[in-house]
Amino acid sequence: MVLQEKKTSFSLFTVRLLAILVLFVSGGVGYFVYNSTIKEDTSFPFRLGLDLAGGTHLVYTALTHDIAQNEVEDAMQALRQVIERRVNSQDIAGVAGVLDPAVQVSKSGSLGNEEWRLIVELPGITDVNEAKALIGQTPVLEFKLVDNAYRAAVSAVADGDTEAIPQEGYITTGLTGRFLDHATLQFGQSQSGFASEPIVVVQFDTEGADLFASLTREHIGDILAIFLDGVPIQLPVIREEIPDGTAVISGNYMPDEAREVVRNLNLGALPIPIVSLSTQSIGASLGSDTLERGTFAGFIGLLAVAIFMVIWYRLPGFIAVISLVVYIALVLALFKLIPVTLTAAGIAGFILSIGMAVDANVLIFERMREELSKGKRTTDAIREGFSRAWPSIRDGNVSSLITAVIIFYAGTFLTKGFAVTLTIGILVSMISAISITRTLLLALGNLEQKGVTKFLFNQGMRL
Repeated sequence: MVLQEKKTSFSLFTVRLLAILVLFVSGGVGYFVYNSTIKEDTSFPFRLGLDLAGGTHLVYTALTHDIAQNEVEDAMQALRQVIERRVNSQDIAGVAGVLDPAVQVSKSGSLGNEEWRLIVELPGITDVNEAKALIGQTPVLEFKLVDNAYRAAVSAVADGDTEAIPQEGYITTGLTGRFLDHATLQFGQSQSGFASEPIVVVQFDTEGADLFASLTREHIGDILAIFLDGVPIQLPVIREEIPDGTAVISGNYMPDEAREVVRNLNLGALPIPIVSLSTQSIGASLGSDTLERGTFAGFIGLLAVAIFMVIWYRLPGFIAVISLVVYIALVLALFKLIPVTLTAAGIAGFILSIGMAVDANVLIFERMREELSKGKRTTDAIREGFSRAWPSIRDGNVSSLITAVIIFYAGTFLTKGFAVTLTIGILVSMISAISITRTLLLALGNLEQKGVTKFLFNQGMRL
């Protein structure tokens, strides 16, 4: 009997120590969220989407008339990927301040008369001209042969001033960025014989490889100029036939110069020309107002839930409110650390997850009430209540997670923000309800149901 009491005492001590640790860590997480929010130069700010931070919404029309009908969709997806690389480029994003760009492809019109559009959202950029400069008006990569009559002009160009070559000195080949798969920087032996010289390796797709093979076979010794946005950026000489679609461009590059060539090739390889159709700038003040209203609504909802939980469930309800505050701090910290781009829909998903976290506590407390009504002590009732409520909590949360995953993969960009925040909220709420609330309740000890204890653990309006 004495040994059993010592075991129980040690177990209670461990639980209370764990409860103190949970509160201490939660306080640290809460301070991190608060401190990193009020500081202007923080390394962990909240990333706000276009509707909250303000920014620019651009719509481009894709000129698909020169592309076979069965190839348009693939070409549009390639266009989207190239634009994503362009706006996500470290050099560009570092200057323009793009927080989390979204690039989408849409199609409208009837069969055979479709109009393809590219939609680009740039949070944080409210200057329309800056946004257009970021995307480029009609950036197209082209490969053109230099007319032999102008080879002397090419040789006379000093300091790499390729723009001095007359435009009529080039012959269109039909080889464009549409056929370029990717360009990479490598170090190997070049034509000059240096073993560790930076070289640019260009890889074409299957169709481009056939066209490139034909060009290199028929024009050995000629110059194949590489144009980006109508400006020649490289003038490599065709040394031999290249049948596999892999070209090596060498020119006594410095590493930074070769890296710049690779960046230009990859960022400029648009498979389809695009024309600006419309622009919309969302001011930061409008986004700030939306954020304030959403935050205020969430605070009022949380306050109402907290009041209800304390009045109806008393001491367990109060502990549930503490657990809920810890839950909110954890989720907000994850939003900063991952980071998650918050939109109005994302905030709605977060608020919904708070309701689901409360719902889990309600299920647990109702099961506890049933056990307490049987005359069990508090610890036994808490353990049994959690055990009986867990299957319902698990099934409900799994169902919500499945829905969130479907929304993420099948929905639009706006609904994806909702799905992401809801998923994170659900996962964290399961931890807070099952672990944090349970630990804090068990730390109260194994109390008998009478007197003050009975009142504090009772529910509703009953005394």
